[in-house]
Amino acid sequence: MAYALAQLRTLKLYVLFKTAIGAKRLSHRLKSTNSRSVRIVTGGKFKATPIYILPISVSLVVSILCTLLVVESKIPVESTLILPETGYGPLLNGVIFVLAMGLVASLIYLLLKFGVHRFVRVLMGLAISVLAFTLMIFYSELLNLAFSLRLPILVILVLGILATAFVIFQVVLRRGKLSKITILIFGGATGSLLGAYIPLMSAVFILLLLAVYDVIAVFKGPVGKIAEKGLENLPGASFSFKDIHIGLGDVTFYSMLASRVFLSYGWISYMGAAFGVLVGSYLSFKMVEKKGMFPGLPFPIILGLLASFTVSVFT
Repeated sequence: MAYALAQLRTLKLYVLFKTAIGAKRLSHRLKSTNSRSVRIVTGGKFKATPIYILPISVSLVVSILCTLLVVESKIPVESTLILPETGYGPLLNGVIFVLAMGLVASLIYLLLKFGVHRFVRVLMGLAISVLAFTLMIFYSELLNLAFSLRLPILVILVLGILATAFVIFQVVLRRGKLSKITILIFGGATGSLLGAYIPLMSAVFILLLLAVYDVIAVFKGPVGKIAEKGLENLPGASFSFKDIHIGLGDVTFYSMLASRVFLSYGWISYMGAAFGVLVGSYLSFKMVEKKGMFPGLPFPIILGLLASFTVSVFT
């Protein structure tokens, strides 16, 4: 149990790094033409259709499965945030979380700006390895607790090492179709843990502040500038589905919202949250039609919260 909680603390540090630089935006497929500009590389105009919400739906399914595992394991769910869930604590927790992400994103942008591309790729590869190993160990511990499997620690460690090797090959080296599925699983599983260990009000403030930060970071801040530098130096930070790029940070926080709502209000509110996220994602894709690039968090987060809380009031 203590080992699982220690893994969670490691995972929290990773999330601050990974989601901060996760190209947290939706965009039409872009290709860098020089250091200062990007252009659309497609034969025709992008048209948003409901098929584009498919990867978001997958991440939400992964999220609820992982959340159910957290519930079944009966592992102690205690807040891992700095400040308590009283007074201005939730708001300040949100501010600290977003400021930390902005700082990391700015640092990564500066490294790319000064041409330290190889170091950034190594850093991303290391982050992906940490996430794969940590998630595998953590959820193996939960499986042990939930179903009394009593897997020896050596078996769990071997599984973690094998999972890490597979992820490095698929996401960092090969970057094929399996890498996209892996990123979706990462986002759903990580979001589930964040939802489980971040209390409701702090989660709400974190998500709302992230939605605001996402707008600034994409259009005026480091995330948009990182995208202009090209995403080839950030393996695992985003994935493409047809003509759309979706950031790991997006699916992580969609899943965090769904997980937290389920734990606080149950299945009906979870369905409301999932519906709001999917509708918001589709509206974001429609905005991509007009702008070519649009933040992935504001519409899904706001509509997901509104839908879940509205359902919870009337049920």
